[in-house]
Amino acid sequence: MRPKIENPTGSERGHGIVVVGGGVVGLSIAWQAALDGVSVTVVDPSPGGGASHAAAGMLAPVSEVAYTEEPLLRLGVDSLARWPAFAARLAEATGHDLDLRAEGTLDVAFDADDLAALHELSTFMAKLDLPVERLTGRECRRLEPMLAPSVRGGVLASGDAWIDPRRVVRALLAALSGLGVPVVRRSVAGLDTGDDGVRGVRLAGDESPATIPARQVVLATGAWSGTLAGVPPEVLPPVRPVKGQIMRLRSPVPVLSRCVRGTVRGSAVYLVPRGDGELVLGATQEELGFDTRVTAGGLWELLRDARELMPGITELEVADVVAGLRPGTPDNLPVIGRSALPGLILATGHHRGGVLLAPLTADLVVRLLAGDTTDDHPCSPSRFKDSRT
Repeated sequence: MRPKIENPTGSERGHGIVVVGGGVVGLSIAWQAALDGVSVTVVDPSPGGGASHAAAGMLAPVSEVAYTEEPLLRLGVDSLARWPAFAARLAEATGHDLDLRAEGTLDVAFDADDLAALHELSTFMAKLDLPVERLTGRECRRLEPMLAPSVRGGVLASGDAWIDPRRVVRALLAALSGLGVPVVRRSVAGLDTGDDGVRGVRLAGDESPATIPARQVVLATGAWSGTLAGVPPEVLPPVRPVKGQIMRLRSPVPVLSRCVRGTVRGSAVYLVPRGDGELVLGATQEELGFDTRVTAGGLWELLRDARELMPGITELEVADVVAGLRPGTPDNLPVIGRSALPGLILATGHHRGGVLLAPLTADLVVRLLAGDTTDDHPCSPSRFKDSRT
């Protein structure tokens, strides 16, 4: 059981907590805190309109494993185990269907070189005791008949899952509304601080109120977390934007029964099916700063590679195209913990795993809000102290 969050009244630093950022991570934190009875306010000019709007929603720590990211894998496996209960509570509270599915991820290879790299990765997975199964090309097509005959083979991660982040955002906003949690649709100009640390947030614009007092502030603004005014430079998290372009296609009936990830001549692509026939195709990975333009070249690369794996994809209707900004960090781990500025808690830097890691992040932050002083997990902001001295 989580410790209850102390919420004294009459404090000069405000009566509650402000969560800056209304993506899946920030909203999940606010919801968990509100369930514990704390007074919480969310501030975001467009809740769910950033990376959460663009995200495909893969809950796939196993199929996304990389050689140098074992700590991230362990975090992902932990958070994935929390998702069924998290989703069930949210669905029960709101009546929303989140389209949570758990048929696994099929990772396929296009040519011999791609297959060799995939088999090497599967050997690494086996050393980590991950539940994966090697498949021939024929076995892959038996599972997913829409795959091209040229697919050489694959690896099935049967424990992976996925969810629709846009539905999750809508459900979280409904849950917060049901609990009476204010969602202030305004931009934050900066932190309000004093000699004793954070006192609240300053809102942009001429509307009233100009500030929201708070005894603690949670910074969960994703790719923009390193830009908040009023935070000392040495306290700002080392977060950068990583652009990802994504397409949503539409079919009268689902064309895949599970997530398909593919490698085509060394280039990665994924296809995520929804229960209503939507198929999410993504995603580019571009280091272009705060650039959210959707480009012909980016979409062409996605379609080019996806067509090699599933030729029929070019017959589907284009429903939506969008570019989002993932919050990347130097080591690809999120930044979760108390900052050096009293009263400021960081919950950012989730890169491509924001949706996956939302339940775990919410639990960790709620513990911090309740007074937990643990700082020995791999996401602690203190890991960057030496690099800034």
